[in-house]
Amino acid sequence: MRIAILLDNYVEEIEFLYPFYRLKEEGYEVVSIAAKEGEYRGKNGMLIKAERALRGDDHEYFNAVFIPGGYAPDHLRRHQEIVNFIREMYNKGKVIAAICHGPWLLASADIIRNKRVTSFFSIKDDLIHAGAIYTGKNVEIDGKIITATDPSALPEMMRELIKILKGHP
Repeated sequence: MRIAILLDNYVEEIEFLYPFYRLKEEGYEVVSIAAKEGEYRGKNGMLIKAERALRGDDHEYFNAVFIPGGYAPDHLRRHQEIVNFIREMYNKGKVIAAICHGPWLLASADIIRNKRVTSFFSIKDDLIHAGAIYTGKNVEIDGKIITATDPSALPEMMRELIKILKGHP
């Protein structure tokens, strides 16, 4: 199983690193992708390398996508190819996980209308205006979309995400 983890400047490092290595630990092929290949500076100054740039057919290649938070999702949603990738992953019934500000990208892809979601509280209104049912729970699951509030929710989120992935063909 192949999992994309999105990357851009000002990513919250722990929300990138924890899932990246936890999913590798489970034996999944995890690939960091961005709009352009290269190094990106995290919110706290750490440099993280995007292993490759997003490709037009990546929605066929990957089984799941993880969207870390920080301010990276605001940068990611400025790239139409990233937004299209999220929408196509959703349309193909793939697993989508987003934490903190990550659900901003789900709103931009217009895939959360009438879906139960959570996030960092500061984007609650944005998600509601995108048609989501905002719950504010630490972790929320609606079908193959899993969302979480902040780094403190990572252990629970990853347990739930791995359960979903193990049930996903």
